[in-house]
Amino acid sequence: MPVELFIARRYLRAKRKQAVISVITAISIVGVAAGVMALIVALAINNGFRQELQDHLLGATSHVNLLELERGRGIENWPAFLGRFRGLPHVVSVAPALYGQVMASGPIQAKGAVLKGIDPAAELQVGDLLRSIKQGSLDALRDDGAVPGLIVGKRLADELGVRLGTRLTVVSPQGELTPFGPAPSYKRFRVVAIFDSGFFDFDSLWTFTTLKAAQQTLSLGDVINAVEFKLDDLYRAEPVSREIEKIAGPRFSTTTWMEQNRALLHALKMERVVTVVTIGLIEMVAALNILISLVMMVMEKYRDIAILMSMGMRQEQIRKIFMMQGTIIGISGTAIGLVLGYGLSWLGDHYRWIRLDSDVYGLSYVPFRAQWWDGVWIAAAAVLVSFLATIYPARTATRIAPVEVLRYE
Repeated sequence: MPVELFIARRYLRAKRKQAVISVITAISIVGVAAGVMALIVALAINNGFRQELQDHLLGATSHVNLLELERGRGIENWPAFLGRFRGLPHVVSVAPALYGQVMASGPIQAKGAVLKGIDPAAELQVGDLLRSIKQGSLDALRDDGAVPGLIVGKRLADELGVRLGTRLTVVSPQGELTPFGPAPSYKRFRVVAIFDSGFFDFDSLWTFTTLKAAQQTLSLGDVINAVEFKLDDLYRAEPVSREIEKIAGPRFSTTTWMEQNRALLHALKMERVVTVVTIGLIEMVAALNILISLVMMVMEKYRDIAILMSMGMRQEQIRKIFMMQGTIIGISGTAIGLVLGYGLSWLGDHYRWIRLDSDVYGLSYVPFRAQWWDGVWIAAAAVLVSFLATIYPARTATRIAPVEVLRYE
């Protein structure tokens, strides 16, 4: 063991002539631990919200959507149109979709909803929303009877007062053109499944039916108005979307999952930055405590320092003693903070300590997702700040004149 480290450890363990130095040293360790723990927990919450929202959003929507630039009568001969994109790099699956705004009328009340016409087999390849069906089954949607099937979200079903097998009326403002102008169209549906994704917007607004039934409801021919893509790497959405636009032609434009949720993702990113800055102030306070405790320790140990220098210890070695003391304090506090931070994050996520109103937040609890690389840079930053706090006290210790100190002892 280097002599500098040996002396630094002895100084930290030795009884203090002034109890206040020991108290400040303990506060310094607690401060570093508190800062590291708070950052780990705060970033775990931020990562948890981001991951949960991203999983919900991407589970319900595709990575890339292809839409018409101007509202028209839809994409005709769509099976051949979809075939253009199946060989594109990074495109895993392609699915047709027909969206429309409708009014769903149930036994209790009527409410606006989004009607999505789908190919059931293709829809499961681009999104996972219909994998969250809690009652009924997707297979029932394929049954072409006199009354077509409809899949609704759980919250929408509760608001409309419908259950499995309930019949309801769907009204579309895009009705047929009459001598008196456009007239809304009415179509009866039978609830064949109810899904519960846990995401408020989808569970309270979205409904699904077959492409054929949606086309009849919206008074359209055999057309679609959107093409959805799933990629093997969701972060390649931007370059892939540009390739899709080139193939589709000037009538079409694409939107990616990042563009659709830009405001939400930007808000989470800014929250992360603000969290790091504000909680990082705790580390600055802890560093100030380290500086104060080392300055006071130099004042207490000035006679020992003079003796060591008179025995031949170099100024560089004296400087290392106090730098090592501050670094030991920083490492100790960081280790405690990492254990507490990751421990609390695991417990908070496992036992779901903080409950939320899913009607407001779209999530029933606060998720904690602590990531190991956050711990690496937080620990490195905490030790670095602790080390920087030792520079001034260490330099002060080397300025002691041994002859002047020992002359009056």
